[in-house]
Amino acid sequence: MPHRPLLTVGSYNVHKAVGADRRRDPHRTIAVIREIGADLMALQEVDRRFGDRRGVLDLDALREATGLQPVPLSDRLSDLAHGWHGNLLVFRNAELEDARVIDLPGFEPRGAIVADLRFAGQPLRVIAAHLGLLKGSRLSQAHRLAEEIAPDRPTLMMGDLNEWRQGPGCSLMPLKTGLRAVTSAQTVASFPAGRPMLPLDRIIGCTRAEISELSPHDSPLARLASDHLPIRARLRLAP
Repeated sequence: MPHRPLLTVGSYNVHKAVGADRRRDPHRTIAVIREIGADLMALQEVDRRFGDRRGVLDLDALREATGLQPVPLSDRLSDLAHGWHGNLLVFRNAELEDARVIDLPGFEPRGAIVADLRFAGQPLRVIAAHLGLLKGSRLSQAHRLAEEIAPDRPTLMMGDLNEWRQGPGCSLMPLKTGLRAVTSAQTVASFPAGRPMLPLDRIIGCTRAEISELSPHDSPLARLASDHLPIRARLRLAP
């Protein structure tokens, strides 16, 4: 029986490191990420949206504090950006096989990162995304992301998907239909950070990626550091 690693994974919209006190404090953001203790995280809004689009975090400090390193991206919107359309995927203790970026359809410029990794020899595809504010855009984006769900290897989708609905009215339904069935799609409230009511942030297991213990990371520092709470879960990779 192959070893089935049990990983801690998370997703966090860092709000460009601007907290509830309206101060930009990247070190506070890194401290929250350190609290989570994840092996793999999808981060959103890590870059400024306009101007030179420079990244807002100190990636060397993040690596030193957490052991997490960014998935390298050859395509970025500027040389100063950390990620792709504000998305950044960070990991530790894994082998990176491939990483690429995709543009997503919709009214606003949006994108996603698709990375193939191996943890303890077990393959995993990770899709990190930040979907649009308009339902029609999210529906088109969900259709595009469904094409990236691998039918032959565990796939994990994480990010701020900007959707709180469930059932037939949910714009994420294209992810749950067809042959590439979602195996785990629980939700937890993560927004707004001070009084979470809406499950905008998601961790979705597909193709035998088993998700458990999904929860918001609710600490005093997390409530201050961003307008979203991070969410975390345990991931078991099925061979």
